[in-house]
Amino acid sequence: MFDIGFPELVLISIVALLVIGPERLPETIRTIMLWLGRIRRTFTNIKNELEQEIGADEIRRQLHNETIMKDIKDTKESIAGALKEADQSMSEFRHSVNESIASATPKPSTIPSTMPSTMPSDTETAAPPAISDTSTDTSTDSIKDSANDDEPKRSTS
Repeated sequence: MFDIGFPELVLISIVALLVIGPERLPETIRTIMLWLGRIRRTFTNIKNELEQEIGADEIRRQLHNETIMKDIKDTKESIAGALKEADQSMSEFRHSVNESIASATPKPSTIPSTMPSTMPSDTETAAPPAISDTSTDTSTDSIKDSANDDEPKRSTS
């Protein structure tokens, strides 16, 4: 509204001090501030009454709701676009995987008709015979013999 800076305020205060005088200046400032406060309150009351009569609060709420609904719609459209892109990329990925699987598996026409004879038959690949333990443990026998040697031999008469 008014663009009053610090130099303008200093100029106004110097003029007021010279015109009014130092004794009456504080009382004059108080009176001016009182009138400015009353004018502001009056304008604020008039503004509030006009807003209530025309329903400005309802209009503000409606505009706010419309902007929220527009934002929600934009977000919904962006999410739908992202889902469509993700679905398309997943479909392309499935297609590429299926193509790579199809190219990796041999086709029946490429398998040779004669199989090589180097493959062993089932009878040739029999399991080796189990290892049997035919040796006897002589270490315990020698311990028993040494225990019997320590005992004195008794004669039976």
